[in-house]
Amino acid sequence: MSFLILVRHGQSIWNLEKRFTGWVDVELTKKGETEAEKAGLLIKEKNIEINFYYSSLQLRANNTLKIIQKILNDKKDFVKAWQLNERHYGALTGLNKTEMGQKIGEDKVYEFRRSWEVKPEALDKKSPYHPINIKIYNDIPKEMIPDTESLKNTYERVTNYFEKEIKTKLENKNVLISAHGNSIRALCKKLFNLDNTQISSLEIPTGNPLIIEMNKSLKIVKCEYLDKKRAKNLLVF
Repeated sequence: MSFLILVRHGQSIWNLEKRFTGWVDVELTKKGETEAEKAGLLIKEKNIEINFYYSSLQLRANNTLKIIQKILNDKKDFVKAWQLNERHYGALTGLNKTEMGQKIGEDKVYEFRRSWEVKPEALDKKSPYHPINIKIYNDIPKEMIPDTESLKNTYERVTNYFEKEIKTKLENKNVLISAHGNSIRALCKKLFNLDNTQISSLEIPTGNPLIIEMNKSLKIVKCEYLDKKRAKNLLVF
């Protein structure tokens, strides 16, 4: 048996401000740090040895993982991969979701956020929010940095990375990934074989570990959110 633990980062500053964040690098709030601490304690109760850790390149996911590792008293290095980043929200980046709902309509905002193939307009490359202007992305080839993404685009980069770099690590080993709402949503679509409508409805709570138990064939035999009070429906279990 092996375990895959997926953790969406704790609440970030822009989560609190209801802003489209995407690839912008923002920190955790105090509540987000507390959520990460609780995630660590819940994982610790399971007494599972974690062999490999992965995160995106983004602070909110990195710091969530560092808090969890501190509670687990585990000093292993973790892999940072831009492919596990949040979805790029294009020209919506930095805008307030509530204000945009009033301006263009709630249905349109929902379409931008959750539809499978629709993507917002491209973000101007001169914007300080564009990844080419954010230091942590300097080592990524510019032609690979998106100006905007659909959920489908996010799914493709996340699952390709998972197949190439993470899946083989799960053979009788345990893996923890600290990432984002849409990158975890993308992984869940693949792991649970969700269709394009189901993936749009899937909610991923902040700082609540989703623990997935797999057999030797990497078939899922059990899964659960560890914080029962904030558990979300995976649509298949």
